[in-house]
Amino acid sequence: MKIDSNTAAVVTGGASGLGEATARALAAKGAKVAIFDMNVEAGEAVAAELGGVFCKVDVSDEASVDAGFAKAREAHGQERVLVCCAGIVSGAKLASRDKETGEAKSHSLAQFAKTIAVNLTGTFLCAAKSAAGMLSLDTLDDGERGAIITTASVAAEDGQIGQVAYGASKAGVKGMVLPMARDLMGEGVRVNAILPGIFETPMMAGMPDKVRDALASSVPFPKRLGVPAEYADLAVFMIESGYMNGETVRLDGAIRMAPR
Repeated sequence: MKIDSNTAAVVTGGASGLGEATARALAAKGAKVAIFDMNVEAGEAVAAELGGVFCKVDVSDEASVDAGFAKAREAHGQERVLVCCAGIVSGAKLASRDKETGEAKSHSLAQFAKTIAVNLTGTFLCAAKSAAGMLSLDTLDDGERGAIITTASVAAEDGQIGQVAYGASKAGVKGMVLPMARDLMGEGVRVNAILPGIFETPMMAGMPDKVRDALASSVPFPKRLGVPAEYADLAVFMIESGYMNGETVRLDGAIRMAPR
C-alpha cells in the first residue's frame, strides 16, 4: 500500500514518543493523520502542526474509542492505516517484602488490571474497531484494504524483574498478531507488530544521565538508545510492504534483556 494524500491514518499515543514520530512520518508522505491520546495540549499541538486532527481517547474505554474513530472519520474518512502506540509502563514484583517490616505482599491486582486494560485491551479495541471500518473500503489494486501496526516490546520475550504486568500485556499484544492477520486474510487487511527495545522516549528523558548511559551501553550495537524515527521508519515499511503480514519484529540493537 502506497502512503499518499489519499491515505487516512490513525495513530494512538500519537502526542509523543514513538507515536508522534510515526504520525510525523505518515504526514510527511501526505497521509491525513488523526492522533488519539490523553494529553490534550501536546496532541492538539502535534495535530495542528501536521494539519491533522486530535481526538482525546482513552484506549481502554470502548465508548471513548468509538467517539475517537467517529471524529477521525468525520474529518478524514475511513482510515486505511492504524498504528497502535498508546501504552503505559508499570513495575512491581509478583510478591515482595516490605523493606522495613519484612512483611510479604503480593502484586496489586488493580495495577496489573490497569496495565492489561491499556496495553492489551486498548490495542485489541482499537484494532477491532479499525478493522471493522476498513472492511467497508474498496480494495486497492492489489486487493488490499488496510494495514494495522501494533506495538509490543522486547519485554514480551525478555520480561525483567518487576515487569510481570507489563510483560504479560506486551506478550498478549505479540500473541494477537497472527490470529488477527488470519482473521482478516480474506478481507485484505494486514497486521504486524513491532517489539521496540530501549528507546529515547519522554519516559527515558526523565531518567538521570548515569542510568541512560548504562542502558545505552547494554545494547550490543549500536551502543545507544533507539530513536523514535527508527520505529517510524519500520512502521512505514510494514505499511507499504504488501507481503509483510502476521509478523512480530524486534527493533532493539540485538539486545536481550537481563533479569534486572
